[in-house]
Amino acid sequence: MSKITMTTPLVEMDGDEMTRVLWEMIKEELLLPHIDLKTEYYDLGLEYRNATDDQVTVDAAEATKKYKVAVKCATITPNAARVDEYDLKKMWKSPNGTIRAMLDGTVFRAPILVKGIEPVVNKWKKPITLARHAYGDVYKNAEMQIPGPGTVELVYTAADGSQKKELIHQFEGPGVVQGMHNLDGSIESFARSCMNYALDLGQDLWFATKDTISKQYDHHFKDIFQEVYDKEFQEKFEKAGIEYFYTLIDDAVARVMKSEGGFIWACKNYDGDVMSDMVSSAYGSLAMMTSVLVSPQGYYEYEAAHGTVQRHYYRYKKGEETSTNPVATIFAWTGALAKRGEMDGNQALIDFAAKLEQATLQTIESGKMTGDLALITSIENPQVLNSRAFIQEIASRL
Repeated sequence: MSKITMTTPLVEMDGDEMTRVLWEMIKEELLLPHIDLKTEYYDLGLEYRNATDDQVTVDAAEATKKYKVAVKCATITPNAARVDEYDLKKMWKSPNGTIRAMLDGTVFRAPILVKGIEPVVNKWKKPITLARHAYGDVYKNAEMQIPGPGTVELVYTAADGSQKKELIHQFEGPGVVQGMHNLDGSIESFARSCMNYALDLGQDLWFATKDTISKQYDHHFKDIFQEVYDKEFQEKFEKAGIEYFYTLIDDAVARVMKSEGGFIWACKNYDGDVMSDMVSSAYGSLAMMTSVLVSPQGYYEYEAAHGTVQRHYYRYKKGEETSTNPVATIFAWTGALAKRGEMDGNQALIDFAAKLEQATLQTIESGKMTGDLALITSIENPQVLNSRAFIQEIASRL
């Protein structure tokens, strides 16, 4: 059987630990037998990031600008323990944070729904899509440990040399301080991405921050969203029969729990990280969540919403069998392949991506699944498969 050809490469970003192992299995069992796979490969594993002083992450983001579609494996963001474990030169920043800052845009995350895996919130009947701002805040912060008594101020020095100052705190003893920033242009892009996505899906858009406490920082987000909506989107939303509204994030959480789903929930960068994990867990599993970064310039980066599954990797290194769920990583590949096919007018590639998703979901619905899903499924007597056996079962259906 002839393989499906690709005319333009994908940017392929390899990752770390158990997800790196799954990455290779997915390519070997599901993709390479059927596709003449063209990728521009970047190794974002922690060892190579360290060896290149993280230049490989920058190069991968630049390649995404060139080819417009990327697929990324989960990667380690090192903490102090990882610095020791991997003998790192320094505590490198999050590769996701670097890539998102370079590409701008918004991260959209949505649960992968499958029969037999019901949400723990019994009112949820439809997917809830999390729209996460992809720039700034805590991911581009500046931090300082305060050794003892003293004054910490926020200082802005204008181009003409004039200054504005704001007292942060008069320290009487040791402490810690953090500074964050964001950009009007990025917030505007975030608002437009969310509103266009809402129009594409025909769904209501909620935006939530904490402007009652953060009366300038969070309130500025709220104001920009409202300005973009009033000037560019109000008439379009009314015509489409959908709604945009702002609410406090604590109120949004309460509303979400009582809703049926079927809307887009826009959050600032860190809020979106936390809330997408909450929503994905409540829908069943962190490994059942899609994630795509959509840039206003037309760049797309697909990835799984979860981490590198460290605990399973340590067992795998000991030669023990693991039943790690690869579904979100498979859907990262299918999302990227479908988008590549769409951009290149390659219907065979689009069809392949749809069939691979269908085969994956049908495998679970037949009662064959990984251990995390077997714990929560309503299907009677599920068959728990290890990672490779699960992928091979998908391959046979495909």
